[in-house]
Amino acid sequence: MSSDQVTAAVAKMRAAGQHEDAIASFVSALTRVQGGASPTIASAELEPAPDVPTLDDLPAADGDALAHVAIIKLNGGLATSMGLQQPKSLLEARDGQSFIEIIIGQALAARKRYGVALPVVLMNSEATRDATLAALADHPELKADGIDLAFDQSMVPKLDVETLMPVSWPKAPHLEWNPPGHGDVYASLRGSGMLASLLEHGFRYAMISNADNLGSIPDPRIAAHIAREQIPFLMEAVIGTAADRKGGHIAKLRADGRLILRETAQTPEEDAASFTDFRRWRYYNTNSLWIDLEALERRLASEEGLELPVIVNEKTVDPRDKASTPVVQLESAMGAAIGSFPGARVLVVPRTRFAPVKTNDDLLVLRSDVYELEDDFSVRPVAEHLETPPFVALDKHYYKLIDQFEERFPAPVSLRQADSLVVKGDVHFGSGVVVEGEVEVKAPDGESLEIPSGTVLTGK
Repeated sequence: MSSDQVTAAVAKMRAAGQHEDAIASFVSALTRVQGGASPTIASAELEPAPDVPTLDDLPAADGDALAHVAIIKLNGGLATSMGLQQPKSLLEARDGQSFIEIIIGQALAARKRYGVALPVVLMNSEATRDATLAALADHPELKADGIDLAFDQSMVPKLDVETLMPVSWPKAPHLEWNPPGHGDVYASLRGSGMLASLLEHGFRYAMISNADNLGSIPDPRIAAHIAREQIPFLMEAVIGTAADRKGGHIAKLRADGRLILRETAQTPEEDAASFTDFRRWRYYNTNSLWIDLEALERRLASEEGLELPVIVNEKTVDPRDKASTPVVQLESAMGAAIGSFPGARVLVVPRTRFAPVKTNDDLLVLRSDVYELEDDFSVRPVAEHLETPPFVALDKHYYKLIDQFEERFPAPVSLRQADSLVVKGDVHFGSGVVVEGEVEVKAPDGESLEIPSGTVLTGK
């Protein structure tokens, strides 16, 4: 490989107005791929992470611990896999409230309770920026003095799989670009000027999480813990269950003892069975983390920068056209920064802090009576499901897209007494349907099935 690929990528990114931090990050990733750096991490190189403290182990702390904390929510996704044509954060989460409205409610309630500024900042993409800012305009009370409400993530060029040159696709030029994964939050924080602005206004720490995880709310115990122990980077993790076996887990490198995050895309094919052994790896990333912004600035400004492991995804330039040019997308995970900060820590948190919505299966549970929306806008599971929500698997042919889902579930179902709900075929649910125990519903082949309002479903 020559430097032609780097030169072409840099020129394309600069022409598109991408900031220099994003360019430097992409050049680092591309150079490592050119050099043959393996994007995979074998199980033989790892051992399970040692025992780590839990949130309940931490001493109580008052609200002053949050005085220098900012909330950053990743809001770049349209959830196209769910058929959405708007930011996922604008979708109704429950009780007539969207994700973004609940996030705003949580922040305002925390400000009032603790007497702190607690700014909320969104990392948008080009696809989510305008609609999200329009929604935020209805909530002027959210803005904190001197801090903008949002900054944009960067975009990087898709690369021809054979040549690693930036791909050209004149019929739809926007398809020549891809978001570089949520690991981009660090470079974009700095490149956008948001990092400098937060530090200038006295915010030393940031809590970063996905906008679709309404369980991720600020906790003064964690803020006090990272300040007291001078922790540069802390990842919230949950104890793994079968439902987490395909998620990113924390492990320790045998070579130097560093903690790292390993994702599915970083696992060699021969280690697939090992990767899903949730009892061995134990700790699973919630994608909620706390970071010392001064430590981040020092690392980004250093000669080595923040070099996150590269995730190489092979796709086609038009994801809907499998005959279009094969490309690679270079991405990174924000949790992977755990390996770049000496002294980084993991904290085990309860499942109440981890309720992401990635599919309509998750959305059905979130909208059900498994969760309750409290006066402070916290979204909490009921006692029956404090540790484990009910398992839901909806037929992807009929429920994958949001309009299909809402047509078949016009009202929430009761899952409070449910262990699992499996739906096969075209099934339409009336209002007030109750699921108890382990339930499987199957429509006759080629026909639809109506579940009348008020039905109580038990067994198959």
